[in-house]
Amino acid sequence: MTILDEIVAKKRIEIAELKKNVSIKELEFSPYFSRKCYSAKASILDISKSGIIAEHKRKSPSKGIINGNVQLVDVVEGYEKAGASCISVLTDSEFFGGSKADLLITRRLVKLPILRKDFVVDEYQIVEAKSIGADFILLIAASLEKDEVSKFAKLAKSLGMEVLMEVHTEEELGKCCPELDIVGVNNRNLKDFSVDIELSVALFDKIPNEFLKISESGLSTSEAVLRLKKVGYKGFLMGENFMKEANPGKACMEFISKIK
Repeated sequence: MTILDEIVAKKRIEIAELKKNVSIKELEFSPYFSRKCYSAKASILDISKSGIIAEHKRKSPSKGIINGNVQLVDVVEGYEKAGASCISVLTDSEFFGGSKADLLITRRLVKLPILRKDFVVDEYQIVEAKSIGADFILLIAASLEKDEVSKFAKLAKSLGMEVLMEVHTEEELGKCCPELDIVGVNNRNLKDFSVDIELSVALFDKIPNEFLKISESGLSTSEAVLRLKKVGYKGFLMGENFMKEANPGKACMEFISKIK
């Protein structure tokens, strides 16, 4: 069993328990459920911003604790001040040390589009994402069938959210559907956590042009991002590179100054 398989299996158990405690109807009563979402796509394409989707990420299966000394409030407010286009918030607890509370707090603090970064395996999670203030969701092609991608994307769009589908292989691009807004190439293999940014270079022209194209993970230098900008990428999801620093917001600001 790969790490991704293990995460997905445990996520299914987690969601089954959540459904017993909080119904979809209850989620729909959330004060955030009726709010109009910010557009991640528009924010990434805004030339006054950076194209950076800055991520709050406490730990990962491959790195363990990334930074246990910074506060969520300081990180996300720092990212917004730095000029990030969007903020990604990990809400998986067991493997990434995140929580839904992290996203709720972030929603109160910033006016940027927020990605709920989690492993979506059930429609319940999409309704839940809307109820906690997310503006767009992540669908991981490696863990979903093509019909699931379509079903989940249609639901998210019906709720006013945008959809980012993440791929790691050319084959996974076959799961694209019209309801997607953004397609991201994850340079990190979720099955063994190895990283290769050449993957983004190789897959760029394979991604249908109707989708906004972004590169994710393993982006640790301004040179790498500038190279991928020349290839044609408009957005870059980055987490560990900022989170490992004593002041992630400051690190984000300094990085953005090098790529604009």
